Amino acid sequence: MNDSMIDFSCQHGIAHITLNRPAAFNALNTEGIIRLAEIASQLSHDRSLRAVIMTGAGDKAFCAGGDVATFVEQADRVGELLQAMTDPLNLAITRFMQLSAPVIAAVNGVAAGVGLSLVAMADLAIAVDGARFNTAYTQIGYTPDGGSSWLLPRLIGQRRAMELYLTNRTLSAAEASAWGLVNQVVAADALADTVDTLARRLADGPTGSFGGVKRLMLESQAQPLEVQLALEARTIIAQSQTTEGREGVRAFVEKRPARFRSA
Repeated sequence: MNDSMIDFSCQHGIAHITLNRPAAFNALNTEGIIRLAEIASQLSHDRSLRAVIMTGAGDKAFCAGGDVATFVEQADRVGELLQAMTDPLNLAITRFMQLSAPVIAAVNGVAAGVGLSLVAMADLAIAVDGARFNTAYTQIGYTPDGGSSWLLPRLIGQRRAMELYLTNRTLSAAEASAWGLVNQVVAADALADTVDTLARRLADGPTGSFGGVKRLMLESQAQPLEVQLALEARTIIAQSQTTEGREGVRAFVEKRPARFRSA
C-alpha cells in the first residue's frame, strides 16, 4: 500500500494527517480510504493522543471527494468498488468521531463530497478564505456518503443541507462560517499557525473531559431530555473522580492554571 497517499505523523500527542494527492485535488480512492481507516483505528488505541489535525496537501484542495475517474473506469463493477470504499470510510468516520482527542479540520481549499463529510465530522474546522464547499453528489447522479446526511442537518439545519444536496450550491468560506459549517476563516498564510496554536492548546487541556463532551453531544441527537440529563449526571460524576477532574477544581480554587498534561 502506498502510504504517501496520506502523510501521517504523531508527535507530542498531536497527530497530523495530510491527504496527499494534490494533483487529484486530494481525492480519495479505495487505497487512500483504507489507509485513513487504518490511521483512525491506530489513533483510537493511542492513549497519548491529545489532538488531531487533518488537512490536504498543496494550496488548492482539502479533499475534492472520491476519485470519480475510477467510477468511470470501473463502471461494470462500480457497486463492488463503492462497497469496498464505503466500508472502511464508515469505520474511519466512526473512529474519528469517537476519539476523546479533538479533531481539527484545517481546510486549505476545496472540500467536496466526502471531503465535506470529513469537515463535518471534525470537532472544529478552520478554513482559508479561499476555501469552497460543495456536496457534489447529485451533480454526478449519486447520493451522500461519509455520514454527511447525518452530520450536515445537525450542523447547518435540514433546509440548508437539502439546498446543498439538491442544488449543488457552492459555499464560500464566509458563507460556511455564517452557516456554522466552520468555526473560523483565516488568510491562507495564517492557517498553519492558527491550527497549530489551537492544537497545542487542546493538547494541554483535559482530554478525558473533551471526550466526555464529544460523547454527550453525539448522544444528545437521539436521546429524550430525561435520558440525556441522566447521562450528563453519570458523566460529570465519573469525570469528577479522575485525575483531570481533581486537578481542574484544585487549580481553580488555588487560582492557578490547571496542569492536565505532565511535562
